[in-house]
Amino acid sequence: MEEKKMPEPIPYIAYEGTMARFERTIKRLTICLLMSIILLVASNGAWLYYLSLYDYACETVTTSQDGQGVNIIGGGNNVSEGFKQTQDKNTEK
Repeated sequence: MEEKKMPEPIPYIAYEGTMARFERTIKRLTICLLMSIILLVASNGAWLYYLSLYDYACETVTTSQDGQGVNIIGGGNNVSEGFKQTQDKNTEK
């Protein structure tokens, strides 16, 4: 039968050095993750503050139409003079 070859043992000092490097890497990644979360919250807060500076208003405008195809907006006070003249000419005939 064939014997399984055992891996060569690693010295403790090399293992300890590798683990110390992994610990530093994990610490850096944790700091980067926390900074990313804090900057994301700050950025969203800044946008919410910026957008809350404006007052948004809603205005309702009533429209209607007379029987001759003329649109009346806001109660009929906005009819132009040119339209009144053509309307007068049409009624004179």
